[in-house]
Amino acid sequence: MKITKSMIIKFQRITLISLCLFLFACGGKQQSMQNAVREYAVLTLQPVDRVLEKSYPASIRGRQDIEIRPQVAGFITKLLVDEGSVVRKGQPMFIIDQVQYEAAVNVAEANVKVAETAVANARLTYNNKKELHQKNIIGDYDLQLAENALATQEANLAQAKAQLVNARKNLSYTTVTSPADGVVGDIPFREGSLVSASMATPLTTVSDVSEMYVYFSMNEKQILELARQSDGKMADILSSQPEVSLKLADGSIYPEKGKIETVSGVIGLSTGAASMRATFPNPQRILRSGSTGSILVPVQSDSIIVIPQKATTEIQDKKFAFVVNDSSVVNIREIQILPENDGKTYIVTEGLKPFERIVLEGVGISVRDGMKIKPVTPEEAAAKVNAMTNPSAAAK
Repeated sequence: MKITKSMIIKFQRITLISLCLFLFACGGKQQSMQNAVREYAVLTLQPVDRVLEKSYPASIRGRQDIEIRPQVAGFITKLLVDEGSVVRKGQPMFIIDQVQYEAAVNVAEANVKVAETAVANARLTYNNKKELHQKNIIGDYDLQLAENALATQEANLAQAKAQLVNARKNLSYTTVTSPADGVVGDIPFREGSLVSASMATPLTTVSDVSEMYVYFSMNEKQILELARQSDGKMADILSSQPEVSLKLADGSIYPEKGKIETVSGVIGLSTGAASMRATFPNPQRILRSGSTGSILVPVQSDSIIVIPQKATTEIQDKKFAFVVNDSSVVNIREIQILPENDGKTYIVTEGLKPFERIVLEGVGISVRDGMKIKPVTPEEAAAKVNAMTNPSAAAK
């Protein structure tokens, strides 16, 4: 068969028409896919009642932090405890060189014996003068002199005894003991160090950690809110306060509950806050004086809005949620949240209203402002995901 020029032209026209039809069909299919409304899980906001925990930075102190200071001067000859040791009241901790103080005690004891002998001699003289005076052998003058001499020697004896007491007390001060049960802090001075009563740095600190004082602050507005709860009577306010929790530096929650016991009566001029103190039992000695944490104060809140964190997106340090209107069109909206959260949800203070609907999935990825969607419940969305990932279970 001979191929003519007209046949070639006809074939080219048919090919061109087929190609146009194919491109038109593909374009229409793509356009229909673009116009298709995607399904997204949507949550209807329901107001809930919840106990919230307000967090306040806190510092932890022992029930009693006692600075241990020497009362006499000398070199430390023995160190009987170490940092972190648990000590009892009266337990020896440091020994200061005792030689000079033992010598002072010996000298004072000798002086007492000398004074006692002088008193005995003066009393013999006085008694003798008294007999002679009764026999009119001597006059009143000689008797008075003897009496004065006895009084002087008795005073010298009293002075010698006082010096002995002071020498013995100084000797006892060379053994530095713990004034209370507690835990030993830092020990900056070791054996061989020269110490004295006038030194600025203490030998160490003993902290009574059977109970711990946790200090935190509330601002003036919060203090006023507390005062209005009980007509300004602080004793009633404190008695009505619930137990508080303590978050430790590693983020864990201390197992024991505490109680707010005191509120400072003065608001600081520079801080605008008043100091408060909560007491926590410390039976396991977990808490240490000088550490930090956060006090968690429970507050009952009614009709609040709680949303999952996955339903929000962050743009330039601001939080946003996607609200679905009655026409199923998505609108982006800025929200305000409380800084405290459980890692899974946010408590919304501004930006959302009860019974509004928000998008749960695809936020910040595929959902866009002004986009039309097909809202489904979270349960329906979960069922479809389950069907796609586990077809055999969906078939059953």
